Amino acid sequence: MTRSGPPKADETPVSQTLPEALQSDAVVESREGERDVPRHAAPAGNGAPAGVQATQRAARRVTFQGVDYYDLSSLLTDEQRMARDTVRRFVDERVMPVIEEHYQAASFPRELIEPMAELGVFGANLPEEYGCAGLDNVAYGLIMQELERGDSGVRSFASVQGALVMYPIFAFGSDEQKRHWLPRMAAGQAIGCFGLTEPDFGSNPAGMRTVAERTADGWRLNGSKMWITNGTIADVAVVWAKTRGDEADGAGGVDGAGVGTIRGFLVERGTPGYAAPEMHRKHSLRASVTSELTFDDCEIPAANLLPESGGLKSPLMCLTQARYGIAWGACGSAMACYDEAVRYSRERIQFDRPIGGFQLTQAKLAEMLTEVTKAQLLAYHLGRLKDDGKMKPVQVSLAKRNNVHMAMEVARTARTILGANGITSEYQVMRHMNNLESVYTYEGTHEIHTLVLGQDITGIPAYV
Repeated sequence: MTRSGPPKADETPVSQTLPEALQSDAVVESREGERDVPRHAAPAGNGAPAGVQATQRAARRVTFQGVDYYDLSSLLTDEQRMARDTVRRFVDERVMPVIEEHYQAASFPRELIEPMAELGVFGANLPEEYGCAGLDNVAYGLIMQELERGDSGVRSFASVQGALVMYPIFAFGSDEQKRHWLPRMAAGQAIGCFGLTEPDFGSNPAGMRTVAERTADGWRLNGSKMWITNGTIADVAVVWAKTRGDEADGAGGVDGAGVGTIRGFLVERGTPGYAAPEMHRKHSLRASVTSELTFDDCEIPAANLLPESGGLKSPLMCLTQARYGIAWGACGSAMACYDEAVRYSRERIQFDRPIGGFQLTQAKLAEMLTEVTKAQLLAYHLGRLKDDGKMKPVQVSLAKRNNVHMAMEVARTARTILGANGITSEYQVMRHMNNLESVYTYEGTHEIHTLVLGQDITGIPAYV
């Protein structure tokens, strides 16, 4: 939606970056009096003809008021609240008007990359010295929530860019690698992807077959990766491979085939022997680029090794960052579905009354709101633990497992309230439902996170 005039005094224009918004007077004024508004409520229908009501529904999609039954906003800092509200407006005005067309066309909305970069959402919790927003982890989580409220594919793009590419460069890269890539990626001038999963090794990444062999001038990569978000459009891939001839193999151990530890490598677009064909015919994450990565005697310079990486722990640390964002993002999908179900229940007339007036519908809405609220509080406290340096990977597993499952159930329940209309593109619940089927599996399946928790509870691994 394009604004018809200048922003009001209590609004932050989406053209502002997050740092600019956080420094403005609007930080204090942006939500003055918001606690008097029932944020779980939605305006009722007005009896207009069906065609007019459809137009009104479309208009209301870009004025999302949030779902905050336990007044989580009162626990947020001004900075966190402003980050949420800025991205919420961006989603209303820039994402919602185009996302359904891109989903139907199975295309990623690349026109959103530049404005997302201008907002500062890429690597938003990384230091400002690299051109990032330098926000805390609760603010970062709220950004992921709002992006996924628009679409899981949009959140996935930002999550991969920040948590799976910028983070490993920041955590394991050389100073030169950080200075070269992080500012460009924060500005959206370079896109990245993360190559860990392979065709035959998903839940068991330690079994990967991709190998990096030491050469006189650098490394030679052979192997393949599968289900890689952003792969085809990426300027650089963070690729994880087992090494041969690595000096670190003495510490990491070498198996009978002479294969040593797992290291991270930067593989740039256009490198001979590297290809990233896009995967098509998807029913889920259609507004996202999913690719295969192949390496056929792919030669890269020694400088492209992430020097501080070593062992499976390195890519798993990256996945912890991404799973944290998913725990928040799933709340966004659930909020979108719940909000749409509430609106629909007030507008849809059956037996001469809104279906929201029937006990079965109210029971569904009450259960949805309860689960959304529990997941929001879980994500918020996880963020506080992360900011305090106390977060454990198993806690992230619990949050990812719970919140994605919750979002799937909310989406499915919302679809039942919308009836047959729920499967059409006029509404968003089916798009969210389909997307969540992928989110349920990637970054660690629901079942694997269950076993992670089981091992932590009992001390007994049960993976095999």
